[in-house]
Formats: sequence, structure tokens, C-alpha cells
Amino acid sequence: METSLLVLGFVAQGLFSARFLVQWIVSERLGRSVVPPAFWFLSIGGGGLLLVYAALRRDPVFIVGQASGLVIYLRNVYLIYRERSRKKKELEEPE
Repeated sequence: METSLLVLGFVAQGLFSARFLVQWIVSERLGRSVVPPAFWFLSIGGGGLLLVYAALRRDPVFIVGQASGLVIYLRNVYLIYRERSRKKKELEEPE
């Protein structure tokens, strides 16, 4: 189990770290600081896997840290979709 757990931990950390690479590439392309939706999805995926890893390691500090981070990532995705829905409704409304 120890090798599997280490693989899970490294995959989770890699996914979580990839969010910064995505954010950097998008910001460089646009010439300004941007946090793209992919950043939040990678945060959710990586944070979720890190939470599983922390739970399997039975590390309460790591569990609390990852669980609270997930709340923030999920909230940001919700806000993105809420804004998109609002903009879509505005475009569909007749003037």
C-alpha cells in the first residue's frame, strides 16, 4: 500500500501544481494576470486527490487544509458559472 499511496500523493501534487502552469501560460498569452477556469478545476482535482491522500495518511492538519481549500475552489467554480448564466440571460432578454 505504501508505494500506491506515494504514487497517489505525487499524482495529486502534480495535478495541483499544474494549475500554476496553466495560470502562467494564460496570463502570458493575454499579457495580464488572469485566473482561468481551468485553474479552479485543477485545484478541485488536485485538492480532492490530496484530501484522499491526507485521509489515507490520517493527517488531520493536512485533511483540514485540503478540505477548506476545496470549499474555496468549489465556490469559485460556482461563481464563474453563476456569472456566465447571468450574462447568457442578459443576452437572451429582448430589449
